[in-house]
Amino acid sequence: MLNRVNKYFFTNFIDNLLSLFLTLFLIVSIVFFINIARITSYVEISFLEFIKLYSFLLPQILLFTLPISFFVSLTMSIFKLSRDNESIVIFTLGKSPVELSIFFGVIAGILSLLMLLNALVLMPYMQDLNAKFIEYKKTRFSLNIRPGEFGQKFGNWYIFASDKNQASLEYENIVLYSPFINGERLIISSGGHVENKDGTLSLVLDKGSFYDIGQKNWQVGEFENLIISSTTKPELLEDFDLIKYWSNPKKARDLCIYTLIALFPLASVLFALRFGLVVYRYEQRGPYASVFLVLFAYFIGILLFAKLPAVGIPLVFLAAFASSFYLFKRGILRRF
Repeated sequence: MLNRVNKYFFTNFIDNLLSLFLTLFLIVSIVFFINIARITSYVEISFLEFIKLYSFLLPQILLFTLPISFFVSLTMSIFKLSRDNESIVIFTLGKSPVELSIFFGVIAGILSLLMLLNALVLMPYMQDLNAKFIEYKKTRFSLNIRPGEFGQKFGNWYIFASDKNQASLEYENIVLYSPFINGERLIISSGGHVENKDGTLSLVLDKGSFYDIGQKNWQVGEFENLIISSTTKPELLEDFDLIKYWSNPKKARDLCIYTLIALFPLASVLFALRFGLVVYRYEQRGPYASVFLVLFAYFIGILLFAKLPAVGIPLVFLAAFASSFYLFKRGILRRF
Protein backbone atom coordinates (compact mmCIF):
# COMPACT_ATOMS: atom_id res chain seq x y z
CA MET A 1 0.00 0.00 0.00
CA LEU A 2 2.70 2.44 0.98
CA ASN A 3 4.78 1.66 -2.08
CA ARG A 4 1.75 2.27 -4.30
CA VAL A 5 1.10 5.56 -2.54
CA ASN A 6 4.70 6.67 -3.00
CA LYS A 7 4.51 5.67 -6.64
CA TYR A 8 1.30 7.65 -7.06
CA PHE A 9 2.85 10.79 -5.55
CA PHE A 10 6.02 10.28 -7.58
CA THR A 11 4.15 9.84 -10.87
CA ASN A 12 2.26 13.10 -10.39
CA PHE A 13 5.50 14.83 -9.44
CA ILE A 14 7.36 13.57 -12.53
CA ASP A 15 4.59 14.77 -14.83
CA ASN A 16 4.87 18.29 -13.43
CA LEU A 17 8.66 18.17 -13.34
CA LEU A 18 9.06 17.24 -17.00
CA SER A 19 6.74 19.97 -18.28
CA LEU A 20 8.34 22.72 -16.17
CA PHE A 21 11.92 21.51 -16.64
CA LEU A 22 11.62 21.30 -20.42
CA THR A 23 10.19 24.83 -20.54
CA LEU A 24 12.98 26.29 -18.39
CA PHE A 25 15.57 24.24 -20.24
CA LEU A 26 14.40 25.66 -23.57
CA ILE A 27 14.44 29.26 -22.30
CA VAL A 28 17.91 29.00 -20.76
CA SER A 29 19.19 27.18 -23.86
CA ILE A 30 18.09 30.08 -26.04
CA VAL A 31 20.07 32.47 -23.85
CA PHE A 32 23.17 30.27 -24.17
CA PHE A 33 22.61 29.92 -27.92
CA ILE A 34 22.79 33.71 -28.19
CA ASN A 35 26.05 33.75 -26.22
CA ILE A 36 27.52 31.04 -28.45
CA ALA A 37 26.43 32.96 -31.54
CA ARG A 38 28.57 35.90 -30.41
CA ILE A 39 31.66 33.72 -30.81
CA THR A 40 31.10 33.69 -34.55
CA SER A 41 31.99 37.40 -34.60
CA TYR A 42 35.68 36.51 -34.25
CA VAL A 43 36.05 32.83 -35.22
CA GLU A 44 34.44 30.67 -37.88
CA ILE A 45 32.58 27.58 -36.68
CA SER A 46 30.43 25.02 -38.44
CA PHE A 47 26.98 23.87 -37.34
CA LEU A 48 28.41 20.70 -35.76
CA GLU A 49 30.98 22.78 -33.87
CA PHE A 50 28.15 25.04 -32.72
CA ILE A 51 26.40 21.98 -31.27
CA LYS A 52 29.69 20.89 -29.67
CA LEU A 53 30.02 24.24 -27.92
CA TYR A 54 26.43 23.92 -26.75
CA SER A 55 27.18 20.46 -25.29
CA PHE A 56 29.99 22.01 -23.23
CA LEU A 57 27.38 24.28 -21.64
CA LEU A 58 24.82 21.57 -20.85
CA PRO A 59 26.05 21.00 -17.24
CA GLN A 60 25.63 24.71 -16.56
CA ILE A 61 22.13 24.74 -18.06
CA LEU A 62 21.13 21.73 -15.94
CA LEU A 63 22.40 23.42 -12.78
CA PHE A 64 20.33 26.53 -13.38
CA THR A 65 17.11 24.70 -14.29
CA LEU A 66 16.80 21.31 -12.57
CA PRO A 67 16.99 22.34 -8.85
CA ILE A 68 14.42 25.11 -9.32
CA SER A 69 12.21 22.83 -11.40
CA PHE A 70 12.34 20.20 -8.64
CA PHE A 71 11.11 22.58 -5.94
CA VAL A 72 8.37 24.24 -7.97
CA SER A 73 7.15 20.95 -9.49
CA LEU A 74 7.02 19.14 -6.16
CA THR A 75 5.08 22.00 -4.59
CA MET A 76 2.56 22.22 -7.42
CA SER A 77 2.07 18.44 -7.75
CA ILE A 78 1.36 18.06 -4.02
CA PHE A 79 -0.92 21.09 -4.10
CA LYS A 80 -2.83 19.62 -7.04
CA LEU A 81 -3.47 16.42 -5.06
CA SER A 82 -4.54 18.49 -2.07
CA ARG A 83 -6.90 20.53 -4.23
CA ASP A 84 -8.57 17.30 -5.34
CA ASN A 85 -8.63 16.13 -1.69
CA GLU A 86 -6.58 13.06 -2.64
CA SER A 87 -3.74 13.74 -0.22
CA ILE A 88 -6.22 14.20 2.65
CA VAL A 89 -7.81 10.86 1.88
CA ILE A 90 -4.42 9.17 1.69
CA PHE A 91 -3.39 10.54 5.09
CA THR A 92 -6.74 9.54 6.55
CA LEU A 93 -6.07 5.95 5.42
CA GLY A 94 -2.81 5.85 7.35
CA LYS A 95 -0.15 7.46 5.20
CA SER A 96 2.10 9.65 7.36
CA PRO A 97 3.51 13.01 6.17
CA VAL A 98 6.79 11.93 7.78
CA GLU A 99 7.00 8.94 5.43
CA LEU A 100 6.25 11.22 2.50
CA SER A 101 8.94 13.68 3.59
CA ILE A 102 11.49 10.85 3.89
CA PHE A 103 10.58 9.53 0.46
CA PHE A 104 10.98 12.88 -1.30
CA GLY A 105 13.88 13.80 0.98
CA VAL A 106 15.84 10.83 -0.36
CA ILE A 107 15.04 11.90 -3.93
CA ALA A 108 16.09 15.47 -3.14
CA GLY A 109 19.30 14.23 -1.54
CA ILE A 110 20.20 12.12 -4.59
CA LEU A 111 19.44 15.03 -6.91
CA SER A 112 21.54 17.43 -4.82
CA LEU A 113 24.43 14.97 -4.82
CA LEU A 114 24.25 14.64 -8.60
CA MET A 115 24.07 18.41 -8.96
CA LEU A 116 27.13 18.80 -6.71
CA LEU A 117 29.10 16.43 -8.93
CA ASN A 118 27.81 18.31 -11.94
CA ALA A 119 28.69 21.75 -10.54
CA LEU A 120 32.03 21.00 -8.86
CA VAL A 121 33.49 18.40 -11.22
CA LEU A 122 31.78 18.28 -14.61
CA MET A 123 31.19 22.00 -15.11
CA PRO A 124 34.84 23.07 -14.60
CA TYR A 125 36.01 20.41 -17.04
CA MET A 126 33.42 21.46 -19.60
CA GLN A 127 34.30 25.14 -19.18
CA ASP A 128 37.96 24.30 -19.69
CA LEU A 129 37.16 22.31 -22.85
CA ASN A 130 35.02 25.18 -24.08
CA ALA A 131 37.82 27.73 -23.58
CA LYS A 132 40.41 25.46 -25.19
CA PHE A 133 38.14 24.75 -28.15
CA ILE A 134 37.68 28.47 -28.81
CA GLU A 135 41.44 29.06 -28.55
CA TYR A 136 42.00 26.14 -30.89
CA LYS A 137 39.62 27.64 -33.44
CA LYS A 138 41.49 30.93 -33.22
CA THR A 139 44.74 29.22 -34.14
CA ARG A 140 43.34 26.99 -36.90
CA PHE A 141 41.01 29.28 -38.79
CA SER A 142 40.98 32.82 -40.12
CA LEU A 143 39.60 35.69 -38.17
CA ASN A 144 35.97 36.20 -39.08
CA ILE A 145 35.76 39.93 -39.81
CA ARG A 146 32.30 40.93 -40.95
CA PRO A 147 32.41 43.75 -43.52
CA GLY A 148 30.41 46.83 -42.65
CA GLU A 149 30.01 45.99 -38.93
CA PHE A 150 31.36 48.12 -36.09
CA GLY A 151 32.59 46.93 -32.67
CA GLN A 152 34.64 43.93 -33.90
CA LYS A 153 38.00 43.25 -32.26
CA PHE A 154 41.35 41.86 -33.34
CA GLY A 155 43.56 41.55 -30.27
CA ASN A 156 43.62 45.01 -28.67
CA TRP A 157 42.35 46.71 -31.84
CA TYR A 158 38.84 47.62 -32.87
CA ILE A 159 38.58 46.83 -36.56
CA PHE A 160 36.29 47.88 -39.41
CA ALA A 161 36.37 46.77 -43.04
CA SER A 162 34.05 48.19 -45.66
CA ASP A 163 33.99 45.13 -47.94
CA LYS A 164 35.52 41.71 -48.65
CA ASN A 165 36.54 40.15 -51.95
CA GLN A 166 35.22 36.62 -51.74
CA ALA A 167 37.57 35.39 -54.49
CA SER A 168 40.85 36.68 -53.03
CA LEU A 169 39.64 36.86 -49.38
CA GLU A 170 41.04 40.40 -49.27
CA TYR A 171 39.40 43.02 -47.06
CA GLU A 172 38.97 46.54 -48.43
CA ASN A 173 39.26 49.93 -46.67
CA ILE A 174 40.36 48.71 -43.24
CA VAL A 175 40.32 50.98 -40.18
CA LEU A 176 41.92 49.97 -36.88
CA TYR A 177 41.56 51.88 -33.61
CA SER A 178 43.18 51.23 -30.24
CA PRO A 179 42.83 53.46 -27.15
CA PHE A 180 45.50 53.46 -24.43
CA ILE A 181 46.21 55.40 -21.24
CA ASN A 182 47.92 58.44 -22.72
CA GLY A 183 46.31 58.58 -26.13
CA GLU A 184 44.92 56.72 -29.13
CA ARG A 185 46.20 54.93 -32.21
CA LEU A 186 44.51 54.91 -35.59
CA ILE A 187 45.50 52.96 -38.70
CA ILE A 188 43.87 53.42 -42.10
CA SER A 189 44.66 50.97 -44.89
CA SER A 190 43.44 50.46 -48.42
CA GLY A 191 43.10 46.72 -47.79
CA GLY A 192 44.59 43.60 -46.28
CA HIS A 193 44.15 39.95 -45.41
CA VAL A 194 44.46 37.56 -42.46
CA GLU A 195 47.29 35.03 -42.22
CA ASN A 196 47.80 32.10 -39.87
CA LYS A 197 51.42 31.16 -39.21
CA ASP A 198 52.27 28.55 -36.59
CA GLY A 199 49.04 29.19 -34.73
CA THR A 200 49.44 32.98 -34.65
CA LEU A 201 46.90 35.11 -36.48
CA SER A 202 48.28 38.17 -38.26
CA LEU A 203 46.58 40.97 -40.14
CA VAL A 204 48.64 41.98 -43.18
CA LEU A 205 47.80 45.52 -44.29
CA ASP A 206 48.52 47.11 -47.65
CA LYS A 207 49.38 50.74 -48.31
CA GLY A 208 48.03 53.15 -45.73
CA SER A 209 48.79 55.59 -42.90
CA PHE A 210 48.90 55.56 -39.11
CA TYR A 211 48.21 58.18 -36.45
CA ASP A 212 49.63 58.06 -32.91
CA ILE A 213 47.57 60.62 -31.01
CA GLY A 214 49.02 61.64 -27.64
CA GLN A 215 47.86 64.22 -25.14
CA LYS A 216 50.43 66.75 -26.40
CA ASN A 217 51.98 65.31 -29.55
CA TRP A 218 50.73 63.64 -32.72
CA GLN A 219 52.77 61.28 -34.84
CA VAL A 220 51.73 60.65 -38.42
CA GLY A 221 53.30 58.19 -40.84
CA GLU A 222 52.71 56.12 -43.94
CA PHE A 223 53.48 52.48 -44.81
CA GLU A 224 53.52 50.20 -47.80
CA ASN A 225 52.98 47.01 -45.78
CA LEU A 226 52.21 46.51 -42.11
CA ILE A 227 51.74 43.28 -40.14
CA ILE A 228 49.75 43.26 -36.88
CA SER A 229 49.82 40.01 -34.90
CA SER A 230 47.12 38.93 -32.48
CA THR A 231 48.07 38.99 -28.79
CA THR A 232 46.03 35.83 -28.15
CA LYS A 233 48.24 32.98 -26.89
CA PRO A 234 46.57 29.56 -26.85
CA GLU A 235 47.32 27.21 -23.98
CA LEU A 236 46.01 23.98 -25.44
CA LEU A 237 48.67 21.76 -23.88
CA GLU A 238 48.03 22.79 -20.32
CA ASP A 239 46.42 19.99 -18.31
CA PHE A 240 43.35 20.84 -16.30
CA ASP A 241 43.74 20.58 -12.51
CA LEU A 242 40.41 20.52 -10.66
CA ILE A 243 41.94 21.20 -7.22
CA LYS A 244 43.98 24.08 -8.59
CA TYR A 245 40.87 25.41 -10.30
CA TRP A 246 38.81 25.64 -7.11
CA SER A 247 41.82 26.79 -5.04
CA ASN A 248 41.92 29.98 -7.06
CA PRO A 249 40.52 32.82 -4.86
CA LYS A 250 38.80 34.22 -7.94
CA LYS A 251 36.61 31.10 -8.02
CA ALA A 252 35.33 31.53 -4.45
CA ARG A 253 32.17 33.26 -5.66
CA ASP A 254 31.43 30.54 -8.21
CA LEU A 255 32.08 27.84 -5.60
CA CYS A 256 29.53 29.33 -3.22
CA ILE A 257 26.87 30.00 -5.86
CA TYR A 258 27.14 26.65 -7.62
CA THR A 259 27.25 24.63 -4.38
CA LEU A 260 24.20 26.31 -2.88
CA ILE A 261 22.20 25.99 -6.10
CA ALA A 262 23.10 22.28 -6.20
CA LEU A 263 21.93 21.89 -2.57
CA PHE A 264 18.67 23.73 -3.19
CA PRO A 265 16.53 20.57 -3.74
CA LEU A 266 17.53 19.21 -0.34
CA ALA A 267 17.14 22.60 1.33
CA SER A 268 13.67 23.18 -0.14
CA VAL A 269 11.99 19.75 -0.09
CA LEU A 270 10.18 20.40 3.21
CA PHE A 271 9.14 23.84 1.99
CA ALA A 272 7.50 22.14 -1.00
CA LEU A 273 5.58 19.69 1.22
CA ARG A 274 4.58 22.44 3.62
CA PHE A 275 3.15 24.69 0.90
CA GLY A 276 1.66 21.86 -1.16
CA LEU A 277 -0.13 19.92 1.58
CA VAL A 278 -3.19 22.04 2.37
CA VAL A 279 -6.82 21.62 3.21
CA TYR A 280 -8.17 23.19 0.05
CA ARG A 281 -11.48 24.10 1.60
CA TYR A 282 -9.69 26.62 3.86
CA GLU A 283 -6.59 27.45 1.77
CA GLN A 284 -7.55 28.21 -1.81
CA ARG A 285 -5.01 30.91 -2.60
CA GLY A 286 -2.37 28.48 -3.79
CA PRO A 287 1.32 28.30 -2.93
CA TYR A 288 2.52 30.68 -5.66
CA ALA A 289 3.52 33.58 -3.40
CA SER A 290 5.22 31.24 -0.94
CA VAL A 291 7.21 29.56 -3.72
CA PHE A 292 8.37 32.92 -5.02
CA LEU A 293 9.30 34.06 -1.50
CA VAL A 294 11.43 30.97 -0.86
CA LEU A 295 13.24 31.35 -4.19
CA PHE A 296 13.80 35.05 -3.59
CA ALA A 297 15.08 34.62 -0.02
CA TYR A 298 17.37 31.69 -0.88
CA PHE A 299 19.01 33.38 -3.85
CA ILE A 300 19.35 36.67 -1.99
CA GLY A 301 21.20 34.70 0.69
CA ILE A 302 23.45 33.23 -2.00
CA LEU A 303 24.31 36.68 -3.37
CA LEU A 304 24.95 38.15 0.09
CA PHE A 305 27.46 35.44 1.05
CA ALA A 306 28.78 34.58 -2.41
CA LYS A 307 32.28 35.85 -1.66
CA LEU A 308 32.53 33.87 1.60
CA PRO A 309 31.96 30.21 0.66
CA ALA A 310 33.30 28.84 3.96
CA VAL A 311 30.62 30.81 5.81
CA GLY A 312 27.92 31.24 3.18
CA ILE A 313 27.48 27.60 2.13
CA PRO A 314 26.70 26.13 5.60
CA LEU A 315 24.90 29.27 6.78
CA VAL A 316 22.49 29.65 3.86
CA PHE A 317 21.84 25.92 3.50
CA LEU A 318 21.27 25.27 7.21
CA ALA A 319 19.11 28.39 7.58
CA ALA A 320 16.90 27.27 4.69
CA PHE A 321 16.66 23.67 5.88
CA ALA A 322 15.97 24.68 9.50
CA SER A 323 13.26 27.10 8.38
CA SER A 324 11.63 24.46 6.20
CA PHE A 325 11.74 21.90 9.02
CA TYR A 326 10.13 24.38 11.45
CA LEU A 327 7.33 25.27 9.01
CA PHE A 328 6.76 21.61 8.10
CA LYS A 329 6.56 20.57 11.74
CA ARG A 330 4.28 23.43 12.70
CA GLY A 331 2.06 23.49 9.62
CA ILE A 332 1.88 19.79 8.65
CA LEU A 333 2.79 17.41 11.47
CA ARG A 334 0.42 19.12 13.89
CA ARG A 335 -2.49 18.89 11.45
CA PHE A 336 -2.15 15.48 9.80
